[in-house]
Amino acid sequence: MTFSDRAVPASRPEYSAALLLILAGVATALAITTPNETMRLGFSAAAAGFGFVFLGRTALRYLRSRVNRKLIKNMALLVEHDVTPCLVTDVQGQVISANREAAKTFRAAHGQMLRDIVGGHIADASGLIHRVQSAAVAEGIGAEKIVLPDRHLRIAAHQLGPFAMMWRLELFLAKDDPLAQAKVTYPTLTIGRGGTVLWMNDAARELAGGRVRVVEDLITDPPLRPGQMHNVRSGGEPQDFTVNVHPAGMGREEVVFVPKTPQADISNDDMGFECLPVPLLKVTPRGEIAKANRSARELLVADANTDANLADLMEGLGRSIPDWLADAAAGKGLGHSEFLRLTRTDQEVFVQVTLTRVIEDGKVLLVAVLNDATELKSLEAQFVQSQKMQAIGQLAGGVAHDFNNLLTAISGHCDLLLLRHDPGDPEYGDLVQIHQNANRAAALVGQLLAFSRKQTLRPERLELRDILSDLTHLLNRLVGEKVALDLRQTPGLPPIRADKRQLEQVIMNLVVNARDAMAKGGTILIETEERVVQNPLKYGRARVPAGAYLVVRVQDDGVGIAADKLEKVFEPFYTTKRTGEGTGLGLSTVYGIVKQTGGFIFVDSTVGKGSVFTLMFPACEEPVAEEVIAPEPPRAAPARFGDGVVLLVEDEAPVRAFASRALAHRGFHVIEASTAEDALDLLNDADLKVDVFVTDVVMPGLDGPSWVRKARQMRPDVPVVFMSGYAEDVFKSQGAQIEASAFLSKPFSLVELTSIVNQQLATADPVIEPARMQ
Repeated sequence: MTFSDRAVPASRPEYSAALLLILAGVATALAITTPNETMRLGFSAAAAGFGFVFLGRTALRYLRSRVNRKLIKNMALLVEHDVTPCLVTDVQGQVISANREAAKTFRAAHGQMLRDIVGGHIADASGLIHRVQSAAVAEGIGAEKIVLPDRHLRIAAHQLGPFAMMWRLELFLAKDDPLAQAKVTYPTLTIGRGGTVLWMNDAARELAGGRVRVVEDLITDPPLRPGQMHNVRSGGEPQDFTVNVHPAGMGREEVVFVPKTPQADISNDDMGFECLPVPLLKVTPRGEIAKANRSARELLVADANTDANLADLMEGLGRSIPDWLADAAAGKGLGHSEFLRLTRTDQEVFVQVTLTRVIEDGKVLLVAVLNDATELKSLEAQFVQSQKMQAIGQLAGGVAHDFNNLLTAISGHCDLLLLRHDPGDPEYGDLVQIHQNANRAAALVGQLLAFSRKQTLRPERLELRDILSDLTHLLNRLVGEKVALDLRQTPGLPPIRADKRQLEQVIMNLVVNARDAMAKGGTILIETEERVVQNPLKYGRARVPAGAYLVVRVQDDGVGIAADKLEKVFEPFYTTKRTGEGTGLGLSTVYGIVKQTGGFIFVDSTVGKGSVFTLMFPACEEPVAEEVIAPEPPRAAPARFGDGVVLLVEDEAPVRAFASRALAHRGFHVIEASTAEDALDLLNDADLKVDVFVTDVVMPGLDGPSWVRKARQMRPDVPVVFMSGYAEDVFKSQGAQIEASAFLSKPFSLVELTSIVNQQLATADPVIEPARMQ
């Protein structure tokens, strides 16, 4: 008895036969209607050929169907007296025949659908039948076992030729299941994918005092840890069981509770030791663990019956653990705690260990008191990192301040030289080059200030979509020919508040970093979207408050970053590039700008697949302010350009020299002072007229805001211009209460200095001299 290997659609032969019959009819019609004798003979021959093929296929199909019906009938007779319910169905699941046991157990009859028969016992009958039938068609046989609350159903399918299936349905009580009988010694559960308990044997029901919904309803110390000891609720006192988990197929698992062996029972004398909520170990001077209470076993993830040495469970002491234990056994260093790292593979755990020496049965033992110090060590690492970053930030800010003073003197004196040279002079080009390189140096100093978050930002309402579109041409030039740039922007993005120049710097740094990670070429993807955070989002150590954010992702498919290096990528001077290929300031600058803007930056990376940098900027919810041009109030005419007395206070001689010459060149009368104290001494002269103060912010002795406050007590109407190599934010923290003040960041040009001085003179209250009154 042989059958076809695979089931085929029953309708295909019918379509073929119908096509042959149609072709024969068409050929016959053409043979009758055509006037040409030769064509009439050809069409007649074709009609006869199609007709013979049709008759042959019909006869062959009839014979094959008869053979299959006979074979199916013989198979039905073969299983008629089988003790297992058996059904023969067509490929659509309609019952062709059912043996006596199937009719008795499932009330199956000819013409019924298999899904209706199986559906009386399980919910998803169609899905079960489809899975088993697909396996039977693919491999010749398919089977699956379904665990029900009080019984089991085993269903198997065999392929009978291309048009029929034979099904065996075994339904029996759970207690009659041979596998269940093999496990009845121990309480056993069957759980599904979501942890729901699908089946419990009698021992499990007796242990739990009835049915439970999930495993966590049975154990007192969740979550479930396979292979570990758990305390299990029962009708009486809680009991200890080792929980073993075995896969049962189709996403199900068998959970077996093995009771603790009598050898592991704890004597009444040590019951207090065992139940204490503090992890405790009894250790020999050689490091062998003589006893561990429940809390210690949970912390160490160790079994009570497993022989272990302390040196195998802990590391990171900085000295030999056996030597440390030997000293403690001799009474040395008992009051001192040590921090060690556990050798657990699932997570990094630190413990604080304090040793005490005791005598038991004449033998020296050490009682180790353990304290989980993971959170403490994490906070300590964060504090050390923040201190390091703060120290480097202070260093970067100080270096930037000093460089800004030097660049102010260089670019300023260059401006003075340019005033005395025409563009046709041979030296004019060299002076322009000096000036341009000084500006490039100022941009590098800006990176240092960005890292230290002490740069001067000029936030404004920005449409990031427009900024990225404008940057596309420049970014395409940056990435080169081997790297493609893909920009995907979501329409309708909310505006943000940021410094446009610094935001462009952030995008360019990330794109260049992505390009360098793809030496062999690839694609850089820049995506934008709006994201509304309903609840505060915790990502690593950062906590993102709820609100609306504009999200920018820069993704590459480069080499990626190792997991142990991810936390260091934003540190200054840290780079994964080869020596000479990177300064280590690119990502730290990005981090400083993003944080100073009020945003967040995260990085995800997989080695060999690439990295994704995610930026989150708070959406600007302020409405667009309508610009109202108010009529300018009438005021007296300001002093003519360059007419006024300037008190210049600057401790750096080169900067003071340039500022003095620049102001004098514009017609101002300049009085110089190198310190704030000298400036106050000059102001003690009541006959000295001063129209504006120009002062540095940070100086030895009194700083700029401090001496200006004292000077304002004598001359309250004199405006002031503050200069500083630090950011404007530093000045605001000290000089925000000073009225009629303006800020000029270094390095500045001759035009910027004279313009802001004239601006302050123009906004000052005019002083009307008696001699000029008419």
